[in-house]
Parts: sequence; C-alpha cells; structure tokens
Amino acid sequence: MALDILFEDNHLIVVNKEPGALVQGDKTGDISLIDDVKSFIKIKYKKPGDVFLGLPHRLDRPTSGIVIMAKTSKALTRLNKMFANHEIKKTYWAVVEEAPEILKQTLEHYLVKDEKTNKTKAYDKPGKNTKHASLSYELIGSTKHYHLLEIELHTGRHHQIRAQLAKIGCHIKGDLKYGSKRSNEDGGIHLHARKVEFIHPVQKENMTIVAKPPNEQIWNIFRNQQ
Repeated sequence: MALDILFEDNHLIVVNKEPGALVQGDKTGDISLIDDVKSFIKIKYKKPGDVFLGLPHRLDRPTSGIVIMAKTSKALTRLNKMFANHEIKKTYWAVVEEAPEILKQTLEHYLVKDEKTNKTKAYDKPGKNTKHASLSYELIGSTKHYHLLEIELHTGRHHQIRAQLAKIGCHIKGDLKYGSKRSNEDGGIHLHARKVEFIHPVQKENMTIVAKPPNEQIWNIFRNQQ
C-alpha cells in the first residue's frame, strides 16, 4: 500500500487513507494501514524490534481521508483524551445522491448500533440503548447527478455520518449498506475525512491538516469547484 503522509514529527504521523483500506487488523486478516505505517517507520529510521504506533481514533474501511497515529505513548495518551473531550475538530466531505432539502443545518439524532449487521440506525427521539449524535452540514457543490456536503462532526458515533445522512434521505454515493443505489468499483464510498484542527499534544502548536480526496472522476469534479 502506497502511503500518503500528510505530517510527521517525533510524536505524530498523519496519513491520508485510501478508500477500502483497513485501518487496524481484523478477522479478515488483511494487511492494515497501521501495519504499513509501522513498516515505513521501521525501514525509514532503521528501528530494531517492534515499532510503537498508537491509534487514538478509527476510520471506516470504505471511507478515505485523515488518520492520526501516535509514535509515542505520551502523544497517544494525550490524543485519547483530546478525542474523548471533542478537542479535535473534524471536517468531512460527502458526495450524496440526493440534495438535502435544507442547504445548511445541524442534525441531532439518537443512534442504535446493531452488532449482528454492523449497522447503525438513527432515530429522532431517544430510546433504549440510544446514543446522542450531532453534526452540522452545508451543501457546497452540485453537479447534474451528485451533491457535495461539507460536514463538521460534533460527536464520534459508529457510522454516524452515514446513518444520519441516510435518515434525511441523503445517501452517500457507493454506500449500499445505507441506501445507495449502487456500489463503487473500488468498494469504497464517497465519504472523505477532509480536515482536522487541533493543538499538538506535545508541542502545543495549532495544527491544521487537510487531505485531498481520492484521484477519481467525481471527486476531481468537486475538488475543481472549490
């Protein structure tokens, strides 16, 4: 797997993940992004033995974009707290098949994850085992068939963006699980972790990292509109 490294220092390494790439090993046994980054660090710095690499957050396999990894335990501990306290601002781009009725708004839903199907359902009101979810979106581009939403994530729930957009009838291109008309050839979906803004956990500097969406026809059309 070719790595698109967006930032690296002694404490952090930030990578732009391809759609379909597995972030962390699972039952499939497929090589993961974290395995590839460990190999990269081991070779680049000629490190003997195991390489420490911490993963303070996840990105769904079909989704592309920014993944932050910690190269030190100090950075990992602080990043874990920052994600838990919502101190890291996350912006996503999503290409959807239907334009939203309201061009800019905040969505508040209550989510329930079905462990058997690995799918999340969004409800308008709280209920048994629900978790509150919030995001804001804005329509920032349109073509004849597709529409580009910019999304700010306020909470970090399982499949949150996919479930909340499906709830309002805005299905992400390629996301069959949540109602898209057809799959994408690469097995990914048109959801991209576009930007993160945070204070460096060790250096205490303001960080803004932006990731280009995949080099693909529809993404390229929208990228050229911005």
